[in-house]
Amino acid sequence: MPHHRGCLRLLAAFCLTFLFLTFTASYKPVIVVHGLFDSPSDFQLLLNFINETHPGTNVSVVDLFDRTESLKSLWMQVEGFRQAIYPIMQNAVDGVHLYCYSQGGLICRALLSTMPDHNVDTFISLSSPQMGQYGDTKYLKWLFPHYMKSNLYRLCYTQLGQDISICNYWNDPHHRDLYLNNSNFLAVLNDERFHPNASAWKRNLLRIRKLILIGGPDDGVIMPWESSMFAFYDVNETVKDMTSQPVYLLDTFGLKTLDARGDIVFCKMANVSHTNWHSNRTVYDTCIDKWLT
Repeated sequence: MPHHRGCLRLLAAFCLTFLFLTFTASYKPVIVVHGLFDSPSDFQLLLNFINETHPGTNVSVVDLFDRTESLKSLWMQVEGFRQAIYPIMQNAVDGVHLYCYSQGGLICRALLSTMPDHNVDTFISLSSPQMGQYGDTKYLKWLFPHYMKSNLYRLCYTQLGQDISICNYWNDPHHRDLYLNNSNFLAVLNDERFHPNASAWKRNLLRIRKLILIGGPDDGVIMPWESSMFAFYDVNETVKDMTSQPVYLLDTFGLKTLDARGDIVFCKMANVSHTNWHSNRTVYDTCIDKWLT
């Protein structure tokens, strides 16, 4: 009888181990792309959250374009991140989740648009200026001490300016023509400026299953903060929501299609400053946890 009990305990332990390994192996890998002036060390709390709620998840915080290197042109960064994350995607037979913070959200959207064989399930855009940036912030004043939002277009909409990441998504509502003619990143990504790959890029983006848009009114850096929800200023600096934007109405890159599919999720959180989005447990529990399947 003791022998049988020992065998049963061994069998039970084996079954529990098998179930644990099966359960943890079921989580898709998470790829994290950081924002302006960040590095992987800034995401330790996020890693702790994921390890606690989704044990065994393979999380890769891509260590590229850290700190001041994040000022390099976004197309250069897109290419670097593509080379880094493509092998992770290839090894994930069930797909991956893409978690992208601030400037990283634009890098990720460009990655998704330009990768015909990506296998991203959920794209989490965390406080990212998806429709561009237009506002005087401490970052702007540090980077460009001789410019204010009203005259930064004089630098950003030049060939030299377009080599600086923040100028790649500078969207001045008072100089729309200059933006359309000179923005070689955001205007192209949005298909507001003609390029021959627009249809293919739209198909590529629409391969995702869900788009999670996270932001809030106390961000303090993304201006308007609603840019994180694909809303933006009109010429009077009145914020118009996503469904009023020409890129939505014309469905230039797939936004309206995603919305019609019911695959855009908005998560608005108050009392969160820009640098705290990825370390705030309430944000994680409310807006992110449920999507890391």
